[in-house]
Amino acid sequence: MLVLTRKPNQSIQIGDDIEIKVLGIDGDQIKIGINAPKNIDIHRKEIFLSIQEENSNAASVDTDLIKKLSGVVKNK
Repeated sequence: MLVLTRKPNQSIQIGDDIEIKVLGIDGDQIKIGINAPKNIDIHRKEIFLSIQEENSNAASVDTDLIKKLSGVVKNK
């Protein structure tokens, strides 16, 4: 992990397209701004993990259910 120290209004550049800027510090909270292309998804980590879990749950379909539904379609 790369660890950098930044002050308010200083930035970190990632590649050509992504800039992370420290907007302010208020107690134990740091406000950051992210400039990135619209095609790049940006989420808080806990939201990202929740999305990953939901996608995994949606992708794991019961094979017995698929077989039953397949039989229903064939019988019609």
